[in-house]
Amino acid sequence: MATSVNSLAELVDGRVVGDGTILIHAGQSIGKAGPRQITFAEDAQNLKKLKTCRASAVVVSKEFVDSLPGDAAAAFLIVENAQQAFLQIMGHFCPPRPRRQTGISPQAVVDPSAKMGANTNVAPFAVIGADVVIGANGDICSGVSIGPGCRLGDNVTLHANVVLYHDVQLGNDVIIHASAVIGGPGFGYRMSNGRFERLPHFGSVRIGNDVEIGSCTTIDRAMIGETVVGDGTKLDNLVMVAHNCELGKHNAMAAFVGLAGSATTGDYVMCGGQAGIADHVHVTDHCRIATNAGVTHDLMEPGSYIGAPALPAAEAIKMVIAARTLPKMRTQLRELKSQVAELTACLESLTELPNRTEKTAA
Repeated sequence: MATSVNSLAELVDGRVVGDGTILIHAGQSIGKAGPRQITFAEDAQNLKKLKTCRASAVVVSKEFVDSLPGDAAAAFLIVENAQQAFLQIMGHFCPPRPRRQTGISPQAVVDPSAKMGANTNVAPFAVIGADVVIGANGDICSGVSIGPGCRLGDNVTLHANVVLYHDVQLGNDVIIHASAVIGGPGFGYRMSNGRFERLPHFGSVRIGNDVEIGSCTTIDRAMIGETVVGDGTKLDNLVMVAHNCELGKHNAMAAFVGLAGSATTGDYVMCGGQAGIADHVHVTDHCRIATNAGVTHDLMEPGSYIGAPALPAAEAIKMVIAARTLPKMRTQLRELKSQVAELTACLESLTELPNRTEKTAA
């Protein structure tokens, strides 16, 4: 699908600087791009890499036009937003596969009481339980198991081997990736007669609209009430959301994030990989939790938090800097201790001197 730089410029409403007749066959990152490929430079750091870049064309934001190398052999495509335009160009070279209308496979197991919306596909070896309702334009892939009483909105995609326990609710435009488990019982036990006894979980899970959940992520059902994931929230692979957690709207959580039971978040909360939020802790709107941070108490002020226990970034950075000086401070403390001992000895000798003088005079 060779396309000229001029044609790509028309696609993204850009302006060409250089030879617009060059034919481009594919897109690639700036460090790996070669001849007949296009890449992008969205910031000053990437612009420096153009000296060694072998791409035939580069998408650049217009704010960096004056910084372009004058001796470059590549053609430049000037746009408002380099990354956005490049992604649009990548969509041209790698168009998504069209959605096929396959209907309900005869190899799927669908309870007679289940209701399917228009244009919903159910792949072979999927299992759909009693009283399930699935909206229009759904895609239920192979190996999916949907428990009794589940409610799925329109445009829901469940990838291979997703498991929904009973009575889980999904909104519209939800995507759940392979092997995620939604609605399993929470990790709740009590000690009785010297052994652990499981506590029953009578609640459910409710997922909002436009939510995407990564592979192997688990969201436990509530003990009482609902575990909630708000509209627009995006969860990476291998995220753990425990029973009775309530996530606000448009949260974003990277891999290995864990939320203990009844933790809650506001809207637009972001968590880096391996961050953890303790049980019954609340994180308010617009908080950014750094990688490996541990949130052990309520965070009621928007902002960035790092460390374990998580502290405001500015405060935590001061503590880290101070900690780095501890070896030097320890050496200084030893020296001061030695100096104090010497000064004390000198002072004691001075206070004894008058007494010696008086004895000599007598």
